[in-house]
Amino acid sequence: MKLLPVYLALALTPAVGVVAAQTDVTKVTPMTVDNVDKYDVVRPQADFIKRVDMIPMRDGVKLYTVTVMKKGTKNAPILLSRTPYDAKGSVNRVASQSITEIMPVMDAEFVEDNYIRVYQDIRGLHNSEGDYVTNRPLAGPLNSTGIDESTDAYDTIDWLVKNLPENNGKVGIVGSSYLGFTALMAEINPHPALKAAVPQSPMVDGWMGDDWFHYGAFRNNSLSYAVSQSTAKAEGHAAMGMADDYSRYLEAGSTADFAKLWGFEQYPFVQKLMQNPAYTEFWSLQAVDQLMASRKLTVPTMLVVGQWDQEDSYGAPAMYKALEPQDKDNTMLSLVIGPWRHSGVNHYGYKLGALNFRGDTAYEFRVNYMKPFFDHHLKGAPDPKTPPVLTYATGANQWQVSQQWPAGTDKKLYLSANNGLSFTPPAKGTAAKDDYLSDPAKPVPFVPRPINMDDARQWKPWLVQDQRFASSRPDVLVYQTDVLDKPLQIMGQPLVDLFAATTGTDGDFVVKLIDVYPNTSTGGLVQGALEESLAGFEMPVGIEIFRGRYAKSFAKPEPLKSGEVTNFKFGLPHVNHVFLPGHKIMVQIQSSLFPLYDRNPQTYVDNIFYAKKADYQKATVSVYHSASAPSAISLPVVSQ
Repeated sequence: MKLLPVYLALALTPAVGVVAAQTDVTKVTPMTVDNVDKYDVVRPQADFIKRVDMIPMRDGVKLYTVTVMKKGTKNAPILLSRTPYDAKGSVNRVASQSITEIMPVMDAEFVEDNYIRVYQDIRGLHNSEGDYVTNRPLAGPLNSTGIDESTDAYDTIDWLVKNLPENNGKVGIVGSSYLGFTALMAEINPHPALKAAVPQSPMVDGWMGDDWFHYGAFRNNSLSYAVSQSTAKAEGHAAMGMADDYSRYLEAGSTADFAKLWGFEQYPFVQKLMQNPAYTEFWSLQAVDQLMASRKLTVPTMLVVGQWDQEDSYGAPAMYKALEPQDKDNTMLSLVIGPWRHSGVNHYGYKLGALNFRGDTAYEFRVNYMKPFFDHHLKGAPDPKTPPVLTYATGANQWQVSQQWPAGTDKKLYLSANNGLSFTPPAKGTAAKDDYLSDPAKPVPFVPRPINMDDARQWKPWLVQDQRFASSRPDVLVYQTDVLDKPLQIMGQPLVDLFAATTGTDGDFVVKLIDVYPNTSTGGLVQGALEESLAGFEMPVGIEIFRGRYAKSFAKPEPLKSGEVTNFKFGLPHVNHVFLPGHKIMVQIQSSLFPLYDRNPQTYVDNIFYAKKADYQKATVSVYHSASAPSAISLPVVSQ
């Protein structure tokens, strides 16, 4: 027999593995159908276990729940989030076999340290059964079904502790925005296994200052949110293209006209907003701070918010104010304010807009404070002595601990002549005012145009947008101090005390507290990249709007009397900020933040949503800084 060359013999010899593999599959032809029913993306080499359950609620509705834990997890606490934003997607950040890659960034430290992570779709959305109601009210005067987010959380926790063999019987709840709302609702009549909660940027009062309205002024981007969340099971979106929202809303007319143009008026939640413009019981009976204030706090709670939260700046401080009187020993409740945008606590905290911070502030907080808080209450770790109040001093760029909030003492900064600001009140006999013409046909934009409110690059950092684009407008009043010769720190909520009149019968009042940087170059290297120069930067410390018709009552609006001086009182967002030497303090006053907030026609109508074209009229606004009408902002100043 003639021998074959070695290389040829090897080439003709079938590989053992190939033969084995071929015997396990059906032989195919050119016309074999190529569809495969499913593919399990979690491979045997994955370092985690993933389970999906439909958990039954007390009324029979089943909620889609996904559980993820690292292999080998046992005797572990459960960390729960109840979401309207797709539980399945929440655990698929990256297609990977590594648990820290599939999970959101904020989960890494937990899942690597013997935690069971659970996400659940709230009822009616995504893969859960049932009907969806936005911010479903607590069972009671507004909800006769007996079913709410509190009962659903209770039933979920009860099922989890009984059916996850790896758990230790202790549950924590965490989440931001709507998930902050569901976290708070879980604390109302809580399950005994719920041992700790960290509601972040929670939706607490949708009229006073979270999401839908701010002191009565409506946020137009709430309409597209209603479409995306209320179509089918949160599967819709408004396809309006990339046009300038400023022109788009202005050309449409009123907000109701805009809603009709795009077919949004068919949505029940849009109708709920438009039919309830005032702070009636429709809103007040849903306010979670009021609901929880009437109950004993039994779950240790850490409330978290971003100083520049562009969606829910109101909720966490309001909840802290409502619950703090119960916490005499500072053991049950804490407040955290970080240098973040909305939900920034769960992402990277190196910078916001043009502002750079010393390191990843969000990671620092999660590792040094939030996780030790959960570890103590859920795993029996040593008491980390969680601070009663933890805030980040912007300007000075450092974390600070306080025993109470506010930590500063109110000191009035008065508007004065020649566009000045002074801690000295106007002298007796002083009669002074400044005027501007507010034209609804030319509203002040909330960010430089063109505007796309769906563009995250504009939306997320808008509260730190350089205000020089507005300060040069004739319909924006500007007041500022002399250059500061020493630092001035404020810790608390700046309070507006504005005396103003209008030739109209209604009007909005926007007040901005601004830190004006020296007009000198500040360029440098930050994390290896060239830092944007902040020379002359007009950095907002806080911005808020107030609808004039609610000067006397939020529930019963009434017209302003043309030409009559009215005192408008409202708060700016809570802050810890240091105005540095060489800087100035500035206050800007205007009548619109468009198109984020709807235009006030400046002629009183029963419901501004339905204002007609003829209702929109120019008005001259007068801001007073006299002895009898001393407009000011009370700053919570910290003694140096």
